[in-house]
Amino acid sequence: MRLRNLTMILATAALATGLSACSSSSSSSTSSASSTTASGSGLPDLGGKTVTVAVENAYVPFNYINKNTKKAEGWDYDAWNEICKRLHCTVSFKTAAWDGMIQAVSDGQYDAAADGITITDERAKKVDFSDGYIKVAQRLLVKKGQTAFTSLDAFKSGKFVVGTQTGTTNYDTAVKEYGKGRVKAFEQFPFAVQALLNGDVDAVIMDDTAGQGYVGADSTKLDLLPGEIKSDELGFAFPKGKDLVGAVDKAIAAMKADGTLDKINGMIADHLRVGGKLLGKPTHFETRDGKF
Repeated sequence: MRLRNLTMILATAALATGLSACSSSSSSSTSSASSTTASGSGLPDLGGKTVTVAVENAYVPFNYINKNTKKAEGWDYDAWNEICKRLHCTVSFKTAAWDGMIQAVSDGQYDAAADGITITDERAKKVDFSDGYIKVAQRLLVKKGQTAFTSLDAFKSGKFVVGTQTGTTNYDTAVKEYGKGRVKAFEQFPFAVQALLNGDVDAVIMDDTAGQGYVGADSTKLDLLPGEIKSDELGFAFPKGKDLVGAVDKAIAAMKADGTLDKINGMIADHLRVGGKLLGKPTHFETRDGKF
């Protein structure tokens, strides 16, 4: 669903073996923590429990497949690896399409979902959220050097078409700001960006972190329009009523207090640089359900 004025509050997941992005089939990679990690830390000890975490593996900088190493990487992996190190658990990442991720978590198919999920009241009816781990702005990605509009106000007052990903808060914001008739939805952001490059839409609304990744992939063709439309807080999603939420919140608070979260946040630029290079053209994959 998303580095400019990021206000970090937490992060996400562990290192995994590469698999096809957004396949409806699940594949996992695990990272184990020492059984002595939680002992004496004052944090809950999960006793080596395996925690399944859903990710899209197509949302830089949070999660993506590095085509050079064939491994899954991203902020979610870095954060969840640290979380499970502290809580004495083993994280197992499962690749899932965005469209059905929240419902799948609600149904108990996964213990948690990462993937840069915006915390909303509507989603909170289905799942419980962790404390927010980052606040990101929604912005417009545009063609480099275009002159039809140069500000958010000019875009809004015109008849320009905006692309975005279906099932996301970006889509909801686009409809609210510009009207449904001016919004063209795509199954994945890479398709929306390709439509922008092809001239089928005039801009793409997305989270700033993702936009930075696309600009990093091709700064000669893409740019971010100055200003932000709105900002949202992101969090991890969990099935309703599970104790894991409280344990993760405590781990995040400890990471924030001792500076570990700041170190993980400092790796965002690396993920944008590496992951952004993978976003130039859309990847063919199956979708299953939706985002925020």
